[in-house]
Parts: sequence; structure tokens; C-alpha cells
Amino acid sequence: MQNRRVVLAAHVDGFPKVSDFAVDSVDQADPADGEVLIRNHFVSVDPGMRGRLSGQASYTAPVPLGDVVGSATVGRVIASRNPAFAEGQWVAGAFGWQDLGLSNGRGIRRIPEGPIPPSAHIGVLGIPGLTAYFGLLDIGRPQPGETVLVSTAAGAVGSAAGQIAKIQGARVVGIAGGPAKCRWLTEELGFDAAIDRHAESDMAAAVARECPDGVDVFFDNVGNSLVDPVLPLMRLHGRIIVSGQTADYNLRPDEQVGLKNTRSFITARLKMQGLVVFDYAKDFPKAWAELSAWILDGRLRFREDIVEGLEALPGAFVGLFQGENFGRKLARLTT
Repeated sequence: MQNRRVVLAAHVDGFPKVSDFAVDSVDQADPADGEVLIRNHFVSVDPGMRGRLSGQASYTAPVPLGDVVGSATVGRVIASRNPAFAEGQWVAGAFGWQDLGLSNGRGIRRIPEGPIPPSAHIGVLGIPGLTAYFGLLDIGRPQPGETVLVSTAAGAVGSAAGQIAKIQGARVVGIAGGPAKCRWLTEELGFDAAIDRHAESDMAAAVARECPDGVDVFFDNVGNSLVDPVLPLMRLHGRIIVSGQTADYNLRPDEQVGLKNTRSFITARLKMQGLVVFDYAKDFPKAWAELSAWILDGRLRFREDIVEGLEALPGAFVGLFQGENFGRKLARLTT
């Protein structure tokens, strides 16, 4: 059996290019005792993967040249020699951008049957939803009536974070790119206000306009270029969650924006904390249960932005850094 893959052809320097990736095909071995073979139906396209593609280590190892680009995956077991997994079962894993995945059972989990689509288990019930859940509830801890500001609010993490803040009784303002995304936030997800970053020349003034009493919790996925103008607008004992830094992933260290308004940390007694969701792994089952309940009762909604086929993955990844995604970016490999 052949396994088609998207591999890293060149270390990414600056903004990624389609030519940094290549599609190849390798022989796939049959499962040995204790193993299962999975056909991936959906794979994720993640901006956070950018840091691993430059050859530099971060909190995870870099992707070597010629290796499969990593991602979350969801698929069906097509052959099993592991009694814990039956052929035909849906499973979520992390096999990357390839048609097939082979596992000894570790690192994969069975997806329960039910009304929630399997693809959601690598979106709102995957790393993006878990990041929003733990970032908001453990670090941000919004209280009823507080104001929560969310950047990249129409993305998979930001849209979940804003809705979870609403469930906690907070007033929520989202920042997104374009009127369609802003309408989705306010008209469908229940955000109290949305800021179109394309329409604003002064982001500090825009945030001050939509958050007239200041910001209690800022859930950020952009980086210092947005954090710095928001710092003076934070309220006493405000909390900033550093979830991602999409504006910085493609910049050299000397090109990245620093923080100038750090006096606000003293005057407003602010807390700013980074987040790596795998630190909460032991609590994932509790989060899955609560997130699923919110989906089923209509309080947590999600949107998927799906491209078709392995060949579409490099272009979809490049598009993440041009603001093209609207919701959770996925590729469908098979129906």
C-alpha cells in the first residue's frame, strides 16, 4: 500500500512558500501485533507549526528536511492488530500531512459516536478548543461583567475563547480581519462587539472605543505589536494570555516588535502568562466533556474552513499568514 505525504522540502525562511513543501509517496507496512493502521480523513493546518519549520527548536523539536509536516489528524481504523481498536472506528491522532498513520495505540483516542462531526475533534474539541478552554478558565479567569478582548477572534482558538468568556458571563470584544468575520462574531457567536483590524489605523483607539471601561482579560494570538498598545488600556489586576504570536512567526528576532508600555504592569498590577496546552493533558477529559456539552446545547459554535486533498495543504498553510482562513483550517483527504 502506498502512503502519500506532504514533506518539508526546504527550511522556511521568512514567510512560507508553497515551494518549501513537496508531495511524495512511500510504501506503507501492514500493522504488526499491537498496531493499528489509520486512513486519515481530515488533517489540520496550524499557524503554530511555523516555528518548527525553520530548523530551530522551540518547545517541540524542529521538523527535519524530508519529514512529514506535523498536524492533528482524524480518520478511521482500516486494519487492526490491537484489541483496543476495531476496524471502522474513528480516531483522533497526530500523524501529520499524510494519507495513512500507523500506531501502537499510544497517542490516539477513540472518537465517540454522536451528533458532533469527527472533524470537530481536531478543532473545537482538539488543540484549538483546549487552548481556548484552559487559557480562559485557568489563566484569564473572567468574572461576570468583566470585559474580555480576543485577537484573531474568527479563528479556531479565538472564536472558542470568546464564546467561553460569554458562557462565564463576561462582555466580549473580538478583533478580526474583515466585515464578514466581524459580522459572524457578533451576529452568530454572540460577541458584544467586533473590531475590523483592516478598517482601523489606530488599534489602541479602536480598543478604547469598544472597551470604554478598559480590558480585564486579553486573550492574544497576534504578538507584541498588538499587546503593547493594549497594555495602557488594561484594568487593575488585568490578565493577558499569550496563546500565539502569528505576527512574529515569520520575522527575524531583530524585526519583531518589543514592549514599551511595561509600566502598566506596575500601575495596573497586570499578569501576562504564556500557554502551552499540553501542560494540562491530565485535565483533557474534563475539558472534552464540558466543551461537548456546550456544543450540544448551542452555546459553543464552530466553523470549519476546508480545502480538498493533500496537494492543497501547502497553499492553505501559506494562506494562514495572509488572513485567508475563516474558522478552523482543515484539509479533507478522503470522504
